[in-house]
Amino acid sequence: MNIETLDGFFAGLICGPDVVFPSEYLPTMWGEGVSFESDAQAAEIAELLTRHWNAIRSELERALREPNVYLPVLLEQEDGVASANDWAHGFMQAVQLRPDNWSELIEDEVHGGPMVAIMMLHHEHDPDPQMRPPKISPEKREDVVKTMIAGLTHIYRYFDPQRRASASMALHSSIGREGPKIGRNEPCPCGSGRKYKQCCLDKPRTLH
Repeated sequence: MNIETLDGFFAGLICGPDVVFPSEYLPTMWGEGVSFESDAQAAEIAELLTRHWNAIRSELERALREPNVYLPVLLEQEDGVASANDWAHGFMQAVQLRPDNWSELIEDEVHGGPMVAIMMLHHEHDPDPQMRPPKISPEKREDVVKTMIAGLTHIYRYFDPQRRASASMALHSSIGREGPKIGRNEPCPCGSGRKYKQCCLDKPRTLH
């Protein structure tokens, strides 16, 4: 994944209805045969990824309390146009990890509009001609990208009740299971990306 695809992938995971743990999404993110030059390099990259994840989540969380829009990372082409195709590919890769749980929104005639723009960009160059949307002009692309960006807030808000319930179940399941105790400096089992001591430690009913 390039940085744009990664940004879309993280946004999809964070907006979704379920807590998806790294053990499930990392193979999709890294691909086959990933390796690092050293443990230090791996730790540095992991820290940068966690910071980016938390930045996305923080901006989307703000949208539940006040007017706010997360601005995705979109790479410009040589002509200065940000096609946003890679971002949409990343988002849809996140959706495909739990497709059944996203179908409710995709099929919702009232609230499913925000997904249309993402799917248009995802399928723009699909090998199957029947999956491609009508040709997207430069003016139309600008509108589609703006709709995609604004729609992230709506998607995050739409799944908020399910996401909170999923986080609560994951937290209580992790705390109640037999096995090693969760370390204070380990990632919080709720999936927030923060350390346990900075998140749900001593606050078992905190929801994200």
